[in-house]
Amino acid sequence: MEFTPENKKKVSEILKRYPEGKVGRQAALLPLLRLAQEQFGFVSEEVMTYVASILDIPPAQIYGVATFYTLFNKKPVGKYHLQVCTNLSCCMEGAEETLSHLEKRLCIRSGETTPDGKFTLSEVECLAACGSGPVIQVNEEYHEDLKTTENVDRLLERLK
Repeated sequence: MEFTPENKKKVSEILKRYPEGKVGRQAALLPLLRLAQEQFGFVSEEVMTYVASILDIPPAQIYGVATFYTLFNKKPVGKYHLQVCTNLSCCMEGAEETLSHLEKRLCIRSGETTPDGKFTLSEVECLAACGSGPVIQVNEEYHEDLKTTENVDRLLERLK
């Protein structure tokens, strides 16, 4: 396992942005994990160990960061990763109903992927869009103000 030649160049560019030494290497952890997820699809333990070797830091430190942030997938996800924010602000706007509706429509529970591999559904703590909930992040894109099941259904139709 290793980065592609193109991504190895990106790793070098990322590392140049940070000071040399242990602190600098630690600061480069998030962008390197993001690059690893882009290439490998998710951040497995093998990927974490690989990134740790590049940064010369303990794999446990990578694991602690990768498992803290919901933006890092620890297992493969579907083509569309639907992350429903269920923090207080989104819940007050109906996020729990939105999540329940998606579970029924997709016939999966939060944390699962549809059998065709198209959709993965996840409940996340906060997507930092508290003024426009309920919010669903689909891959890298936010979809806000999804207060009605009709709006959620329209989103699913666009993704099919």
